[in-house]
Amino acid sequence: MEPASVPTKPLGRSGIEIPEIGIGTWDYRGGPELLRRGLELGAVLLDTAESYGTEEAVGQAVAGIRDRVFIATKVSSFNLRPDDLRRSAEASLQRLGIDHIDLYQIHHPSPDIPIEDTLGAMEQLVDEGKIRFIGVSNFELEELEAACRAARKHPIVSNQVRYNLADRTIEGGLLRHCQEQGITVIAYSPLAREISRLFDCDPKGVLARIAGETGRSPAQIAINWCVCKQGVVAIPKANSWAHLAENCAAGGWRLNEQHQRLLDQEFVHRRRGRLDRLIRTLVPAGLAPFAKRCLKLLPQGLRRRLS
Repeated sequence: MEPASVPTKPLGRSGIEIPEIGIGTWDYRGGPELLRRGLELGAVLLDTAESYGTEEAVGQAVAGIRDRVFIATKVSSFNLRPDDLRRSAEASLQRLGIDHIDLYQIHHPSPDIPIEDTLGAMEQLVDEGKIRFIGVSNFELEELEAACRAARKHPIVSNQVRYNLADRTIEGGLLRHCQEQGITVIAYSPLAREISRLFDCDPKGVLARIAGETGRSPAQIAINWCVCKQGVVAIPKANSWAHLAENCAAGGWRLNEQHQRLLDQEFVHRRRGRLDRLIRTLVPAGLAPFAKRCLKLLPQGLRRRLS
């Protein structure tokens, strides 16, 4: 298989480039074959985590073409002590069936484990050749700054955070800081998990209007809005071939300035507070499908506030 040529962006200041649109595998049910087809479209950035239960599928998808794929995975916040982190990394390598992880990310910061201890263990794994680059996920500005200070030998190259048209929490300062410091933002949930949530936040029909003017789908408009931002790549998830192909075609072109401005100004969005983010972090993953079903039953105005 020879992957299609896709636009890339720098990964931090690492000196390498990654696709501006990859594939996320949270709540993914498509199996390795669908991921393989995504790789054929050029989405050769695959993101997973030890908590997702998808590392095996990712490993099967890249079998025989490992050198053409950039694999990112994450260690859970309760495994950040040095010995636990090493065991987690070794287990991820085994499930993925590979000898090194391209980007190893701290899934969430831990208030109980010193970041210096965690980063020291990750840097040792870099020195041993078991991981190439270090990233973080769901880190707020102060937490990211602390992590960067703790990284003595190998810099933090990325911060994977929730970012989409409806949720612009990172624009409160984190996005600008990452852009200034050369830290790539990996945007998860660029479609707010479901495109219907974006429609809830679009009372003026801006998405449909721009889609009509550009010949692109609303989902492609939403994803492209993310990657139009300096230093931002996106990892939408897809459980069907149609959605996968649609997502992969969201890159390689740019919304014009007028369309970007319309989306920036007319789309109803919010910035989450600390309490809101804490609650979402603490909700067990098993309750997510139930919460999603309940959300659909609420009036549009309330769904918009909770999107």
